[in-house]
Amino acid sequence: MKHEDGLVAAYRLAANGTGQPVGWREIESWTPGNGLLWIHLDYTDTTARDWILERSGLDPVTAEALLAEETRPRSVVSGHGLLVILRGVNLNPGADPEDMVSIRLWIDGERIISVRRRRLAAVQDLRDAIAAGSGPRTAGDFLVTLADRLVTRMADAIGRIDETADDLEQEVLTASSHELRVKLAELRREVIALRRYLTPQRDALTRLQTEPVQWLDDSDRMRIREVADRTTRYVEDLDAVRDRAVVTHEELSSRLAEQVERRMYVLSLAAAVFLPLGFVTGLLGVNVGGLPGAQYSQGFAIVCVLLAAIFGLQLWTLRRKGWL
Repeated sequence: MKHEDGLVAAYRLAANGTGQPVGWREIESWTPGNGLLWIHLDYTDTTARDWILERSGLDPVTAEALLAEETRPRSVVSGHGLLVILRGVNLNPGADPEDMVSIRLWIDGERIISVRRRRLAAVQDLRDAIAAGSGPRTAGDFLVTLADRLVTRMADAIGRIDETADDLEQEVLTASSHELRVKLAELRREVIALRRYLTPQRDALTRLQTEPVQWLDDSDRMRIREVADRTTRYVEDLDAVRDRAVVTHEELSSRLAEQVERRMYVLSLAAAVFLPLGFVTGLLGVNVGGLPGAQYSQGFAIVCVLLAAIFGLQLWTLRRKGWL
């Protein structure tokens, strides 16, 4: 959904979990004494970019970090505030979940500025909670709740990848090699894409537990630790799926090698059987004089009997040696 003024949503959050929606006019006139303010912006809009760069009061480095085109999850303390960049699975219609969506946050205990380019389901969860009167009550509560919703939304994507790995392990003995190769490549691509951002996100959440900001209390830090542990488990699950995909690929390669070896073996046996027969028929087919039996009426029958005898002797020899 495109917002013409760049303002996706803004709330003045209360201590009882509710929130009052506000617009640009209230944002411009807001002061710290008016309560906790959450501003959620679409940074692709010119109005939002101009406000962040010129009227938000943020230092230039922080403002540029919020508007950067490509970001990786991290947390950085700047003054009495905290810059946090996180990622969530892409649950927008027609999108791939592994194409993770970035959300950038600036939190100083009195004001929360979040920016995004694409819609994020975890943010909508927060808005729904605020509307229901069970939203975040403090800046620390907001950060922890958002991180928790981001990780919770990943469960289905991680579970689907794990189920795909299970299915491929079962199919390795039955499915055609071409189809399985394509599925394995797709699975490994998904794992790489998710792990690319989940690993630094785990590190960012772990670092948040010890960041020296006063508005994160012990309860918030404990909840962040739980979120970080869940993220670590998801990273470990992706590592396990990656290793299983490697084993499945090796099993597929081994099966293909066995098939090629079996076919080459059959061709080798055929060549071993027909090479002597071809030599005899080729020798007797030389168009020169003096060939034995050329003038004898039973010569062809004798040659056929001779070839059959040679063929039978070869089969007996191959069976005796256990090659057939």
